[in-house]
Amino acid sequence: MGHQYKKREKFVSKAFNFIATLFVAYFIGTQVIGAAGNNLKFAQISDVHFASGEKNSSYKMLENSGELLSDAIFQVNSTEDIDFVMFSGDLIDNPKRSQLMDFISIVKTLNAPWYIAFGNHDVDFDGKFTKEDFLKIICAHNLNFSETKPYYSFKPKKGFKVIVLDTMITSQVTANGEITPEQLEWLDKEVKQTPDNEVIIIFQHVPVVEPYSNEQHKLLNDKEVLKHLYSYKRPLIVLAGHYHGTKVTQDGKILFINSPALISYPNAFRIVNVNSQKDKVIVDLYYKETSLKDVQSRSRLRVIFPGMFEGDERDKSGTYELEK
Repeated sequence: MGHQYKKREKFVSKAFNFIATLFVAYFIGTQVIGAAGNNLKFAQISDVHFASGEKNSSYKMLENSGELLSDAIFQVNSTEDIDFVMFSGDLIDNPKRSQLMDFISIVKTLNAPWYIAFGNHDVDFDGKFTKEDFLKIICAHNLNFSETKPYYSFKPKKGFKVIVLDTMITSQVTANGEITPEQLEWLDKEVKQTPDNEVIIIFQHVPVVEPYSNEQHKLLNDKEVLKHLYSYKRPLIVLAGHYHGTKVTQDGKILFINSPALISYPNAFRIVNVNSQKDKVIVDLYYKETSLKDVQSRSRLRVIFPGMFEGDERDKSGTYELEK
């Protein structure tokens, strides 16, 4: 009798251990799958200044703009798990339909969906080539893009929202930027409607926080915009271009990322991975230089302070954490 009881006890113990092992394996498996599902990986390519048949300017390698763009796209296509690509302004150097069409002919080879933010070189100030004209062409040649307004939002993956802002002033010839009151009101609504567990990523051309001081390029209502961003009291990742400078500034729950230009030194772009966890957001930045080293070397000779544009090591690649 005691022998049978011990056998039964041993069987029950083994069965319990087996079930417990299955449960632990299932739990770990779901955790791993969940963690993978909380990743968003994208490329930000800024200030391409694509130009067909143009000569190099004082610091822009316009003659090589097509090669630089093709090289960046090749690198992005060679990177695994890219969810989307954002061109954050100044896609073209001159606001011409022909230039945009030539830009699209190269960009359409991307394997990932691609989106745009307006830059000051993308549209005319005299109304010959408007934002509406620009958007119609993009919509006609980009199956993933159907926006009719220069500012918009989309969800690239569950748990993430991307907001694209329009910082361009078209009423006068200027390199300064501004975000209109109407757009700020829209931004407030977009953020309020976004669940707390979703990560918000904002793209714009003119940065809210300058990588270096330049009164002729700054966002004119930067202080007002900052008030809005800080009032949200949630993690925000804000990416921009325009200054052709590489700089990362973290202020509490907000990470301001200014990215380099493709057309001028350091002729680079970024790959960004965002991982959303229960209590924090982890942002990994990867700095990608052009593989056209001869073009990059000649480009470096055209700027007076190359260090100002290439940034420090932490401005290039690094890991940043934002508390939820």
